[in-house]
Amino acid sequence: MRTYRELFQAPEFTPLFAASAVQTMASTVSGLALGTLVYAATGSPLLSALSMFGSSFAQVIGATALMSAADRLPPRAALTVLAVAFGLGTAVMAIPGLPVWAVFAVLFGLGLVASLGGGVRYGLLNEILPQQGYLLGRSVLNMSVGIAQICGFALGGLLVNALSPRGTLLAAATLNLAAALVAYLGLARRPARAFGRPSVVVTWRNNVRLWSSAPRRYVYLALWVPNGLIVGCEALFVPYAPEHAGLLFALAAFGMLTGDVFVGRFLPPRWRERLATPLRLLLAAPYLVFVLNPAPPSAAVAVTLASVGYAAGLLLQERLVALTPADVRGQALGLHSSGMMAMQGVGATLAGAVAQYTSPALAMSVMAAASVLVTVCLTPGLRPDRRSDDEIAAAIR
Repeated sequence: MRTYRELFQAPEFTPLFAASAVQTMASTVSGLALGTLVYAATGSPLLSALSMFGSSFAQVIGATALMSAADRLPPRAALTVLAVAFGLGTAVMAIPGLPVWAVFAVLFGLGLVASLGGGVRYGLLNEILPQQGYLLGRSVLNMSVGIAQICGFALGGLLVNALSPRGTLLAAATLNLAAALVAYLGLARRPARAFGRPSVVVTWRNNVRLWSSAPRRYVYLALWVPNGLIVGCEALFVPYAPEHAGLLFALAAFGMLTGDVFVGRFLPPRWRERLATPLRLLLAAPYLVFVLNPAPPSAAVAVTLASVGYAAGLLLQERLVALTPADVRGQALGLHSSGMMAMQGVGATLAGAVAQYTSPALAMSVMAAASVLVTVCLTPGLRPDRRSDDEIAAAIR
């Protein structure tokens, strides 16, 4: 499966794509509204960053306690209920006079709910598509994220100015309910991928199984840490350039979209191992220019170029799938998704804390330097010649 036509001819891929795109747009619109609302109320870069990305911390709890449900719930029902929960939670945050602490309490609850979303969605993708189509399908879902974020930040910026942040949150809640409807009507009813009831014990047992393999550990760390540190840079767009934050977010999404198209559709298989590390370095290096406090046009170029590097995640996810047994791939991909979101929350918190005591520009350059350092340290463990046949055999058991 090498063409987009073949991909969209696969049964159920189109509704999965559409539901994912609409829900991403809803998340983007609500995130911009919340960041604006909290920054206006508190004047704190840290709290503004946490309002946009802090719910990711709850995904750590979800990954360690709830993730076995990703393979043990019927996918259509799970995706529908999750989207409805996000719609209701977003509507609650639009209540006038809701204190900031209550907003963060709702965000924490939504983070717990979201911890299941990635595992269910990407596990279903593995069922819909043949194995050789996973990279293309995952790249197109990433493209839907990029397109939805571009549209969502543009729409969110317009709605915040036209309606108010709280009115924008209600619009985002409506989009989440629309995503639930698309999932319910468009996806086929199918059984869960694994038998048994989800539980904390099963989740822990499978997580230990996944983490026990050295090749998988390196892949997980490379997926989580460099990415999360750079999201910390993005979390400071609002305090760095309040009038241009929506544009910077949209350009970041455009850069990510460009990288996903290149890797998913045009990159030959023989180059995939070679480009994973350069792409992770590209993700961070352009942000080093922020130490010079660049003007908006220069900042826009750096952000766009850097975001192409997010495509490294596709190459690492393909390796993760190859190293994981079929009966826990949903949990493996969910653990990746939740760990990535959790590290994004860590990155946003660290960046916000540094910015609180220095400046947003300096904090962004510090986070970029840390991302480069982590990538360099992880690279030896990701080289194919470091993974013996015995290790790979052990990894997929």
